[in-house]
Amino acid sequence: MWAVRTPDHNGRPASVIWPRAPGGAPRPVECSFAFRFVALIVAQTLLNDTFLRALLREPTDYTPIWLMRQAGRYLPEYNATRARAGSFLGLAKQPDYATEVTLQPLERFPLDAAILFSDILTIPDAMGLGLDFAAGEGPKFAHPVRTEADVAKLAVPDIGATLGYVTDAVREIRRALTDGEGRQRVPLIGFSGSPWTLACYMVEGGGSDDFRTVKSMAYARPDLMHRILDVNAQAVAAYLNAQIEAGAQAVMIFDTWGGALADGGYQRFSLDYVRRVLAQLKREHDGARVPAIAFTKGGGLWLEELAATGVDAVGLDWTVNLGRARERVAGRVALQGNLDPTILFAPPEAIRAEARAVLDSYGNHPGHVFNLGHGISQFTPPEHVAELVDEVHRHSRAIRSGAGS
Repeated sequence: MWAVRTPDHNGRPASVIWPRAPGGAPRPVECSFAFRFVALIVAQTLLNDTFLRALLREPTDYTPIWLMRQAGRYLPEYNATRARAGSFLGLAKQPDYATEVTLQPLERFPLDAAILFSDILTIPDAMGLGLDFAAGEGPKFAHPVRTEADVAKLAVPDIGATLGYVTDAVREIRRALTDGEGRQRVPLIGFSGSPWTLACYMVEGGGSDDFRTVKSMAYARPDLMHRILDVNAQAVAAYLNAQIEAGAQAVMIFDTWGGALADGGYQRFSLDYVRRVLAQLKREHDGARVPAIAFTKGGGLWLEELAATGVDAVGLDWTVNLGRARERVAGRVALQGNLDPTILFAPPEAIRAEARAVLDSYGNHPGHVFNLGHGISQFTPPEHVAELVDEVHRHSRAIRSGAGS
C-alpha cells in the first residue's frame, strides 16, 4: 500500500509507506524505473489537511471552512464556463468543465477543501429516469417512479458504465489540485444524495413543495418505498466507493429532504438507509482514513441518532445552536456548519460578527468545520464570501491563541 500524507522525519518521499524488515525497522527498497514512476504518481503531499484533521476531531491551528455550492452561479466565472458548456448537465458530464468549475472558488478564496462539481441526481439519471434541467424549473425526470411496475424495473446502475464521467472528473480534479512536485493544495470531497432524498425526486418527478406523492407512497405502500430505498442505498454506496477509489478524500451524504418527514418516518425511511450506506463505505484508501459526513436539512431533532450511524461528522443547518449540539454529541463526531446562508447578504461587518458568533458558540474544541447551513445563494456577492472566509480563519486562530471572545 502506498500513500501517506507527509514526508517522514528522515526525509523519505511523501506518501510512501516503506516496507519493514522482520525486526520492524524500515527497509530500503530497490525499485525498477517503472515502479518508481508509479510511486511518484501516487505519492503526494497534502499541503493543507486541516479539513481532514478537523473531521477526525484532531487539533487544528484554525477552523477550516468550505461552502456547500461553493462552485456555483454566484461566481461570474462559473456562469461563463456554464455558457461555454451549453447547460448544467454539459458542465457536470464533461470532466474538463467539472474540473474547471470545481477549482474556481479556490482561485478566489483560501478555502480548505474542494468539492466535486456534480449533482445529487446523477444516480437516478443513470437508472434511466431521464434527467433534465428546464430553465427556471429545476430538475425534472421524464420517467418518474410511481407504479409497482416502475419500482420493479429499478436496478443498481453499473457505476463504471453509466457514471464514469464522475470518477473521471474526480481523477482530473485531483491532478489539477496537485503541482508538478506532487503537492496537493487541499483535499477533495466526493458526495451523493441520500437514498430518501433521491427517492423524493424519483417519485415526485422533480422538486416539490409538500412531497405528497412520495410521502403518500411511503405510508400507503411502504413495501414499494422500501424497495426503492434499498436499491438507492446500494447505488449510493457503490457510487461513493467509486469516488473514493478515484481519489475523493472525504465523502458527504446530502439528506436534503429528510427533514420533510415526521419523527418515526425519518428513522424508517431516511436514517436507516443512511446507516446502510455508511456500513458499506470504504473508510480507508491509499493508507489514509476517508471521513464521511452526513447532513440532514431540518434534522436537528435527530442529531444524536444521526451521530450514532457511524459518520465521522454531522452537518447542521442554521436552526441548531452549535454549542449545544457539541454538548449533545459529546465528542462522538465532528460537526460541520452552520451559518445561515442569507447572512451573506448583510454588510461585511455583520457577516464577520455572525461568523464570530458561530465560532464562539463551538468554542476552543477540536472537531469543527465551518460551513453554511445550506447551499450558497446564486445572488450572494462574491466579495462577501471573501469577508466570511477571512473572518473564520482570523477569529478561529484568535480563539486557539486565547485572544478570542
